[in-house]
Amino acid sequence: MANSSDIVWHDASVQRAAREERLGQRGVVIWFTGLSGCGKSTVANELDQLLNTLGCTTILLDGDNLRHGLCAPPDRLAKEHGEDFASRFGLGFAEMDREENIRRVGEVSSLFCTAGLITLTAFVSPYRRDRDRVRAVVESNGEKGDFIEVFMDTPLEVCEQRDPKGLYKKARSGEIKHFTGISDPYEPPESPELRLDGGRNATPMDLAEEVIASLRGRGVIRSTGGES
Repeated sequence: MANSSDIVWHDASVQRAAREERLGQRGVVIWFTGLSGCGKSTVANELDQLLNTLGCTTILLDGDNLRHGLCAPPDRLAKEHGEDFASRFGLGFAEMDREENIRRVGEVSSLFCTAGLITLTAFVSPYRRDRDRVRAVVESNGEKGDFIEVFMDTPLEVCEQRDPKGLYKKARSGEIKHFTGISDPYEPPESPELRLDGGRNATPMDLAEEVIASLRGRGVIRSTGGES
């Protein structure tokens, strides 16, 4: 099939509402964005644990983890699939590669959301337009409010002081190219659903509980558990 017009959408017999009713919750995508070292993965993981304690069904998609498979760089693909395949489908960290990385994750997140799962993602996702595209995909497959953007607002100097993976040091020395906040830009959300102050003296649990409070206010979970 050479033409996209030959690809036909097949409706599922089991509708989203039935899946959500069975799970006792509302499917959403909680999209953590922020600089490397801002704490988004740590807080997302803490939130994942809290939600599971409340009886919610969740999935956590972490940027580094997906770079090992779905969004792997060329050098990870070359050994098994060959150089031509790797150069075509492997993703680096240039602007276009980042765009495709977020596109893939956005589509996967939308699928989990429509299955009724509370889907947590932790990605730098530096470009506003890419995050807005994910929002559009998620909401077009569901409804407005299914995409919850959480901005981990941690100053660059704090992230660089933490530097848990030593990436800022490598970026400053020129060893890493296209590093967000140093040699590449980060475009913060203009109107995120939730802003977390990662620069203040708050624990990951404190910040995760802020998200929990927001989810309760939005009717995603109830105070007694995972039902919506």
